[in-house]
Amino acid sequence: MIQSGIMANAFSRWLYFIFLVCVWDAVYGKIRYSIPEEMERGAFVGNIAEDLGLNIRDMADRNFRLVSDDGVQLLKVNMGNGILVVNERIDREIICGRTSSCSVSQDITVENPLEMHRIDVEILDINDNSPSFAKTTYPLQISELTAAGAVFPLESAHDPDVGTNTVSAYQISTNNHFGLKTHRRSDGSIVVEIVLESPLDREKQSTFGLTLMAIDGGIPHRSGTAEIIITVLDGNDNAPVFDHQIYRVDVMENAPKGSLVITINATDLDEGKNGEVKYFLTSHVSQSVQDLFTLDTVTGQIRVRAPLDYEEKHVYELEVQAVDTGTPALVGRAEILVGLIDINDNAPELKITSVSSEIWEDTAVGTVVAIISVMDRDSGENGQVNCQAPPNIPFKLQKSLNNKYSLVISDKLDRETTPLYNICISAWDAGSPRLSTNRTILISISDINDNAPRFTQPSYNAFLMENNTPGALVFAVTALDPDLNKNSKVSYFLLEESAQERSVSGDVTVNAETGRIYALRSFDYEVRKNFEIKIQAQDNGSPRLSSAAIVNIIVLDQNDNIPAIVSPRADNSSTAMEVVPKSAAPGYMITKVIATDSDSGQNARLSYQFLETPDRSIFSVGFTSGEIRTTRRFRDRDVLTQRLVVLVKDNGQPSLSSTIAILVSVLTNVTENSERKIIPRKPGLFTDLNLLLVITLGSTTCIFLLIIFLLIALKCKQDRDVYGYTSPICCYRPGNSSDTFNRRSVPKANANYLDTAHTLPIRDSYNYTVCLSPESSKSDFLFLKPCHPTLPLDDFNNHEIGK
Repeated sequence: MIQSGIMANAFSRWLYFIFLVCVWDAVYGKIRYSIPEEMERGAFVGNIAEDLGLNIRDMADRNFRLVSDDGVQLLKVNMGNGILVVNERIDREIICGRTSSCSVSQDITVENPLEMHRIDVEILDINDNSPSFAKTTYPLQISELTAAGAVFPLESAHDPDVGTNTVSAYQISTNNHFGLKTHRRSDGSIVVEIVLESPLDREKQSTFGLTLMAIDGGIPHRSGTAEIIITVLDGNDNAPVFDHQIYRVDVMENAPKGSLVITINATDLDEGKNGEVKYFLTSHVSQSVQDLFTLDTVTGQIRVRAPLDYEEKHVYELEVQAVDTGTPALVGRAEILVGLIDINDNAPELKITSVSSEIWEDTAVGTVVAIISVMDRDSGENGQVNCQAPPNIPFKLQKSLNNKYSLVISDKLDRETTPLYNICISAWDAGSPRLSTNRTILISISDINDNAPRFTQPSYNAFLMENNTPGALVFAVTALDPDLNKNSKVSYFLLEESAQERSVSGDVTVNAETGRIYALRSFDYEVRKNFEIKIQAQDNGSPRLSSAAIVNIIVLDQNDNIPAIVSPRADNSSTAMEVVPKSAAPGYMITKVIATDSDSGQNARLSYQFLETPDRSIFSVGFTSGEIRTTRRFRDRDVLTQRLVVLVKDNGQPSLSSTIAILVSVLTNVTENSERKIIPRKPGLFTDLNLLLVITLGSTTCIFLLIIFLLIALKCKQDRDVYGYTSPICCYRPGNSSDTFNRRSVPKANANYLDTAHTLPIRDSYNYTVCLSPESSKSDFLFLKPCHPTLPLDDFNNHEIGK
């Protein structure tokens, strides 16, 4: 019998496997399949590609995938042929328990564009479980006084299958006294009772052994058995009776532990122990219900034992019995229906069924990036849910059917401003108090090349010391690009300006990677003081973007030029010549040394000093002006021609210098018969040749006067030796003598120098008064007579020399 049942079961599963139903729900966009449970792995479910109208190649290109609600992949799709197959063994009883309808739901997502479809696979029950009893043997005591027709409840068999595959009938072994009575409860289960069909006589038979068989409705049938041992007793002939055959009560689902649900009451017409009643839950009450409620056997109070959940079950059925203490004990039965009142104890649930976690920053407005499903297990207003995305972000929620929302792009994206979005989706119900939940969606923005490189400054000033080494670093520019990766990799180029007078391509070069500018040649400040170049920064994106900046390269001066002396000028030799009258007063400017320096700044700041001079007490030179002046009057013992060497040096580091030698001739007094006046010439006509002639004439005159003074001194000495006394040879008087003649020096004239407005004045003429002696008519020489005739000649000579 067992072997035939197994074969029949295999045959049934084969029929279910052959019989496959596929239904397309056009209204809600769902695909529905039906398969029997316990199918082998890889078994055919449906051609999902054909039902969705997808090409096999498109499935891979569009990232076709299944998304399970609970993460368990019971089904999978063969990407090679688009067939939906069983991925894991499906046991309907494990997945759905004893619910009448059982299905597995999965979402299908297809990208580019984003689409979503719902698959419902109904799991059909097969008769793979046999009915079974909790115990193999059930004892039952029945009084012999029990009248025919008495009913005694029996333990129901349990079959995890549903529908026609669950328990459908009971049978009892053949006997003369007992029969079976069955009826269905509201939940579809069958209550089996044993009925006393004829009176018992303990004296004839005190015990009965009956076999109870439970049979399901599957094809082929499956069954289970239990043994009933009936003991015939004497005594108690009144069973307890409840106030109501059915009790109905409603309880809040959040009723605390120990809360009173209801109090039941049963009465027994017997007296004494036969009338004492105790209350019990019958064996028809499942263990799960017994874990939720407790029944006080004495008082009949039913209380809450564990937390109740409206969402798990709305109504609980409790069957109770009142048992007296008589012998045999009699039983009364009643049914209690406990209904739960829903409260708002479940927060909304958010489920992200499809997410594009990374999108380009140029993605069009209106593109769907996520599908969000909202559910609340509560009922009524407690289950009505609203959903919202945060404001001030470029995304918004759009509601679709069946509590589904689409998260779409509502504004232009900019990765450089916000590269990552943590979008908090909030959902709340309409209950009191309101319950809410949040889910965060992480969306990364991918970069595109939408930003050109930008220099840190629109223009730069770079400073380069002249006489640099070719290849020296001049400057470094930096351009920043807020893009990423190759879009932000910047290269630098030197741009040629067609409008420039001179190309800079041979002057500098720029490193394409670092932006460093190097000199290709050595620069000279005196030739070129500054120039501009234009640098372009270009990124590596597609298309390439660029910008430009101006670099003004300023060549810094270096002290590489010695001072150049432009005045006084030395024509044929390195020595310049200057003439100064012997009567020049202190502060008399002999000449002015004028020099220039091609450098600039401190390098061109010149100073003047004597490098060589015979007597530093006579001349001085201006440290900054270069003016050479007398510091005292000339004396007779002073050398009439002196060579001055002037050092001109700049203020650079190191300092450079030049020298000039100036020959200064002192012009002595010359006696003339008449006053002579030199008419000043125009500065333009006073040439270097004229200056040389004047110096030559002055030098000759000085030598001639020196010879005259020597001859006069020699004549005086001869007279003293011949006559032996001092004779009145010469006389010196003040300038009011009648024999006076005026000897004027060279008139004042202006000597012009290059690049200066200063003039060198020539002093006014000096007046000399000479008295002639009586002997002057007899000689070719003029002899001076003494001012004081009585003064000895020697004293006079000493007096003159002292003056």
